[in-house]
Amino acid sequence: MAHWPARTKWNDMDYLIRVAGDRTVPVEVGKNYLYPEWKQELITFSQFLERIRDNDSSSGAPKYLAQHSLFDQINELREDICIPDYCCAGGGELRSLNAWFGPAGTVTPLHHDPHHNVFAQVVGKKYIRLYRASLSEELYPHTETMLCNSSQVDLDNIDEKEFPEVQDLEFLDCILEEGDMLYIPPKWWHYVRSLTTSMSVSFWWSDYDSSAMS
Repeated sequence: MAHWPARTKWNDMDYLIRVAGDRTVPVEVGKNYLYPEWKQELITFSQFLERIRDNDSSSGAPKYLAQHSLFDQINELREDICIPDYCCAGGGELRSLNAWFGPAGTVTPLHHDPHHNVFAQVVGKKYIRLYRASLSEELYPHTETMLCNSSQVDLDNIDEKEFPEVQDLEFLDCILEEGDMLYIPPKWWHYVRSLTTSMSVSFWWSDYDSSAMS
């Protein structure tokens, strides 16, 4: 990642506002998508960045631009990053390229995704906790179809009476700093919290499908 233009350019809010400020983006408002008060708003990218820069808490809960295909909208930002070679491992196919921008304190709750994921930390720091896919039942996935890839367990405030075994489950965790990448295997559960103003990129890719050649 050292050669990515984003490593320097994205630390400059004026640059981001100049190349993308007029674009409208969806931002998440509220603790996270599992809470009833959570909602999405459409604002301009410059409004979003200015609130981060000014550390504006007067407008309520932090706003998070999460899992958004920003690079399809803004070619200048796409040119600031490179697809890691790892994403070609096994002859697979890149499925999605998403931005995760937000202030300190933004959270993506414990969940899993269907694809391989290289998570690249461009600006700031994030804490990430991982649980193996084999622990799915012990992590109490939601029964609703739309949320079945998300856990009922709030890792920020675990209810030990309702989920008595979670505290004892084995996990891996780390702090991603600027220039770090983390590989997250398919179906592995992960929780993410921004420790500072943070800008990250996720690269999802699928395995090579040999059946397509038969």
